[in-house]
Amino acid sequence: MNNKIYIETYGCQMNVADSETVASILDVNNYKIASEINNADVIIINTCSVRDNAEKKIWSRLDFIKSIKRKNKNLIVGIIGCMAQRIGEKMLEHPIVDFVAGPDAYRYLPELISNSYLNNKFCNTDFNINETYSGILQKKKDNENMSGFIAITRGCNNFCSYCIVPYTRGRERSANYNDIINEVKKLQENKFKELTLLGQNVNSYYFEDNLNKVNFPSLIEMVAKNAPEMRIRFTTSHPKDLSDELIDVIARNKNICNHIHLPVQSGSNKILERMNRKYTREWYLNRINVIKSKIPDIGLSSDIFCGFSGETEEDFQQTLSLMEEVCYDMAFMFKYSERPGTYAAKSLIDDVPEDVKKERLNRMIHLQNKISLKKNKADIGKTFEVLVEGFSKRSKEMLFGRTEQNKVVVFPSLNKKQGDTVMITIKDASSATLKGEITNS
Repeated sequence: MNNKIYIETYGCQMNVADSETVASILDVNNYKIASEINNADVIIINTCSVRDNAEKKIWSRLDFIKSIKRKNKNLIVGIIGCMAQRIGEKMLEHPIVDFVAGPDAYRYLPELISNSYLNNKFCNTDFNINETYSGILQKKKDNENMSGFIAITRGCNNFCSYCIVPYTRGRERSANYNDIINEVKKLQENKFKELTLLGQNVNSYYFEDNLNKVNFPSLIEMVAKNAPEMRIRFTTSHPKDLSDELIDVIARNKNICNHIHLPVQSGSNKILERMNRKYTREWYLNRINVIKSKIPDIGLSSDIFCGFSGETEEDFQQTLSLMEEVCYDMAFMFKYSERPGTYAAKSLIDDVPEDVKKERLNRMIHLQNKISLKKNKADIGKTFEVLVEGFSKRSKEMLFGRTEQNKVVVFPSLNKKQGDTVMITIKDASSATLKGEITNS
């Protein structure tokens, strides 16, 4: 039996971190990571189930992999992640799927793969409230040694009415802070320039042992002090748990990036209540005002969607007015798609017509583009520290990177390379990108 594994990852940064955990588990069990799908003996697809489109991509991808399996009869195909957890054994009905594993079953992947070679199809979607994968140092791809991800929490206890995550990733639990710090030190030893702390709700991180009681503000400050040369980011924050203590920690630690992704989802209190978001418009705006007062150069982004159950035009207008008041630098915007298994799918009527959802989404995107352009134009003439991520898609003569506010900047390369930190003076801007030049100041 050969042992070349190819892992494809779909969805959020948490899934990227999970794929690196999977790679590490398989590596210590003598499986090697293949760089090309056609060279693999085992293909693992790490799936997302947050939106319907994410799942459609997986079915389409399986149809493509079917052609690879025709040429390689011994090829093993496995489905892991949130879609695997949601659909479970039904995924084994697909003719090319050999095994299925939920997010808490990755330690069993070597066993599942071995059984697949014996023509046994298995599904492991058991929840394990104690599983955090603490102590497993994630295996990075050889060419991806600049930005690292560390999952500090798994699962979610919030049960937003539209969200499938608590049903696919289980209840919330936090990793041991000692294991997190060890992984931070490992990334630093390997010359990583940036790390992102990940969780469905990082703000509710809490771990207690005989020595310490560690919440998220104290954890991220520990991380910042243990990796003073690295940029520190985090995502995602739930507004109800964003404390003044965390804002103060960001403000006083230079290497914690001045960027907060704070999903609002809606600007209407009525809709927020139907979503079970556990905060009001007023609470959210208070958090924004405190952030801006203590960190004036903060970059703000959000998740927002329209067309949720019961949303009227008045409710939608409240979302637009909140966007104008906050003035996000950027936002991820969607129209509501019902997810089977959620409270909303079971108990709330999906009563906003599809054409209305699309029209509202277009208005929302149009408004955010205007706001983003205005915010970016205001950066012209300013100088930012930028971490170089690679070549621009449009030209090998241009590089791109991000400011600590998480804005994309494109600039002439001048012999700089990935991982370099440069000072860039902004000369022009679009709604999505800043354009600048390297400066000595």
